[in-house]
Amino acid sequence: MATATKITDPIALAIFQSSIHSIAEEMGAALRRTSISPNIKERRDYSCAVFDAQRRVIAMGDHMPVHLGSMPMSVKVAVESLVLERGDVVILNDPYAGGTHLPDITMVLPVFVEGEKRPVFYVAARAHHADVGGTFAGSMGPGREIFQEGIRIPPTRIVRGGQIDNEVLQLILHNVRTPVEREGDLAAQIGACQVGERRLHEIVQKYGLETVDALTEELLHYSDRLMRAELQRLPEGRFAAEDFLDDDGFNDEPIRIAVSIEFDPAEGSAVIDFSGSSPQVGGSVNAVYAITYSACFYVLRCLLAEDAPATAGLMYPVTVLAPDGTIVNARPPAAVAGGNVEASQRIVDVLLRALAKAAPDRVPAASYGTMSNLTVGGMDHRTNQPFTYYETTAGGMGARPGMDGISGVHCHMTNSLNTPIEALEYAYPFRVRSYGYRRGSGGEGQFRGGDGLVRDIELLADSQVTLLCERRKFQPYGLAGGMPGASGSQSLIDGDGNVQVLPSKCSVQVRKGSRIRIETPGGGGWGESAHLKNEPQAS
Repeated sequence: MATATKITDPIALAIFQSSIHSIAEEMGAALRRTSISPNIKERRDYSCAVFDAQRRVIAMGDHMPVHLGSMPMSVKVAVESLVLERGDVVILNDPYAGGTHLPDITMVLPVFVEGEKRPVFYVAARAHHADVGGTFAGSMGPGREIFQEGIRIPPTRIVRGGQIDNEVLQLILHNVRTPVEREGDLAAQIGACQVGERRLHEIVQKYGLETVDALTEELLHYSDRLMRAELQRLPEGRFAAEDFLDDDGFNDEPIRIAVSIEFDPAEGSAVIDFSGSSPQVGGSVNAVYAITYSACFYVLRCLLAEDAPATAGLMYPVTVLAPDGTIVNARPPAAVAGGNVEASQRIVDVLLRALAKAAPDRVPAASYGTMSNLTVGGMDHRTNQPFTYYETTAGGMGARPGMDGISGVHCHMTNSLNTPIEALEYAYPFRVRSYGYRRGSGGEGQFRGGDGLVRDIELLADSQVTLLCERRKFQPYGLAGGMPGASGSQSLIDGDGNVQVLPSKCSVQVRKGSRIRIETPGGGGWGESAHLKNEPQAS
């Protein structure tokens, strides 16, 4: 490896930063354009990133926060598990090896350049696949152990020397409900990684490897300096908060997530400690450490300016402590499908609630706090082939100091879109009966929380319907005197119009002609409103 030369030219660094970031963005664009499933093509449930030779992330696409903060752990495990050669691509999805949950499949490609025996970069693409097998169609159900959640892939070469290993590919495809769609999406991920490889070769040809190494080091240190400077602005002390998941789907007991953040402005450092959080549970809302770390990365990144480089350097001054065997650092064989989508959102809520005590004029009230996951699977009568549909449903953003929350938007650990009605009805045996804002669900306050959504889908084929939802019991909190947002609900409406309220975590067989209606939570309000101030107080 070439010896790095110190670079101090800020213009050269800014150009390099933009160049590397554009590679991650182009990888994402290539993945989106060439994928098959609506979940990736329409909802954009994917993420791409670039890593240096030491497996440190140096650029992230503007994709999914829950993917991006955890992806370095998957890259680390992939590189340490295998001796990678030119043209290899590694596939893995094991949540206990740096992954998030089984539907999130990661590809890692080592980038070699002429004259170097070891990789000088790595690129990675992660995408949520609409089915990876397991008990529940869509692989997002209320399981009790990870073995029910789908095929679990350790670091394995799916491409060797530039050629796809068909035996590995067939092993995966034989364990999923929709193999044609899966094969297309996996090929799109491989292609996205190859796009990143080509662009990095161009960067090395432009600058030379020695200069690239120097710019990479400077970029990491720049991120470190930005974060330390921000932490130095926060007050010294320890700030704690807690919030709760509703339940695990099997037990009605609430699940506590507790955090304390200790700032040391003199050092520009922070210690984030989740001691006091509940033990891991029997249901699938457990989060692995990678999820918890990712949530911390996201919240701290939000403190910085939008153009701050999202690299490994941001976390140099931060320590994240999450006790083993807890809801925020589950151990095998705990089920974890909902940890990525539900526990991650609550971890962010708790972090922001603690941060609001240190910087009350900068932190919003709680957003809707759940991805309200809906998966549907069955046989499509139009094609006589199996289908699996997955969707996260947006809600209300929490109000902010000086501004109302936004209605019907994906917040925090998800950065996805919705599946447009036209694409949904084209791809699946569904009819969307209604889709709109849930008026009045945002919390009142000086600044009002955003409203949630109402989505009503008629099923045109017998289906297995699975739900993983939160914020049905514990409402999204308000701040500074603002009121909480409304909690969510979900119901099944049969062909005769009979309404059955469904549990927030369940899997049911549904007859053709029935409808699934989801009402998502609103965001919390911020500040006490004049209306609330003037209300007479109870004696």
